[in-house]
Amino acid sequence: MSFRPNSLSGTLTVATVLCVVCSLIVSGVTVGLRPLQVKNEELKKKRNVLAAAGLWNPEEHSNEDVPELFEQIETVLINLPASTEDAPEPGTLNESLDPTTYNPLKAAKDPTQNVTIAPDQDIAGIKTRERVATAYLVKKDGQIDQIVLPVYGKGLWSTLYGFVSVAADGRTVRGITFYQHAETPGLGGEVDNPRWKAQWNGKVAIDEEGQPQIDVVKGSADGENQIDGLSGATITSVGVENLVNYWLGDDAFGPFLERLRSGELQVAAR
Repeated sequence: MSFRPNSLSGTLTVATVLCVVCSLIVSGVTVGLRPLQVKNEELKKKRNVLAAAGLWNPEEHSNEDVPELFEQIETVLINLPASTEDAPEPGTLNESLDPTTYNPLKAAKDPTQNVTIAPDQDIAGIKTRERVATAYLVKKDGQIDQIVLPVYGKGLWSTLYGFVSVAADGRTVRGITFYQHAETPGLGGEVDNPRWKAQWNGKVAIDEEGQPQIDVVKGSADGENQIDGLSGATITSVGVENLVNYWLGDDAFGPFLERLRSGELQVAAR
């Protein structure tokens, strides 16, 4: 029986073969590029950690500088508060998981690795979070100089993902950056504006009682804990205020920061 390409069966056969071939090509390219994608995602994360710590200048540095700059940073895992009986003491270092392979954002979506946030505590609007979080200890002259912490929470249109850096005193902000969001360009998207981010350096994020007190205000900010709100982006501004205060609070990194302030937890630079 001869193959007739202009017949109905011939047309379906050609279309099927083309679909299979194209699918195999797309799948092969996707699988082949996955290692490069993972490498680029890791590079992007490290650049943002460096940016939050004030160690990255895009006009001076390139991707080739990242490994050397990151040598002064140690990645650790922190036990966050959890309600289960077998949960480790909150604020302690987690030594059982590997920080090089642990994925906190994936854990935040896994019921076996996350906790549900009580509605009255969920000011960041994320509903669940991971039980163990990553932290980056920035070293200077062999001592911990600042700690970069991951933060995320709801803005107007999206969940904002970023990092906030806190000085070794456990209270003072050194920097902030966001690496993923879908806020409105020119409005909420101004969270990426270097001039807006620059005003966070030196702000006192934790009060004398150990409670977060960042206040993103309309108009001119003049308090030691105040940040100028984003013009025309009130909901995004409130979202940033809430997510920072949540992650620095008692339900997240608060116990870790309190251990640092009290001297109960000595984190030696390796």
